[in-house]
Amino acid sequence: MTIQQAQFQVDQWIKTHGVRYFNELTNMALLTEEVGELARIMARRYGEQSEKESDKSKDLGDEMADVLWVLICLANQTGVNLTTALQKNIEKKTIRDKDRHHQNPKLK
Repeated sequence: MTIQQAQFQVDQWIKTHGVRYFNELTNMALLTEEVGELARIMARRYGEQSEKESDKSKDLGDEMADVLWVLICLANQTGVNLTTALQKNIEKKTIRDKDRHHQNPKLK
């Protein structure tokens, strides 16, 4: 599935099952909540915190997909083409960071 297809599929799901998009501020709050849930699992599974029994069954991919879902909703309702935005962002980083990471002694 391409990013464009994902944006279309989420839009169709909202129109078919979701009645309408939540407003942008609600979706921004939901995005923050979903990122927090992902962060909790990452911190406990890969960081120094011990993983709680209730977190062990959490699907990391599903949590990432929740973040992506809400981000796609925000893109759709604000008219952002994520394919174009990502391509521009990669170009920006390529120009800006052309040598930066190769010259970073912390990465060697």
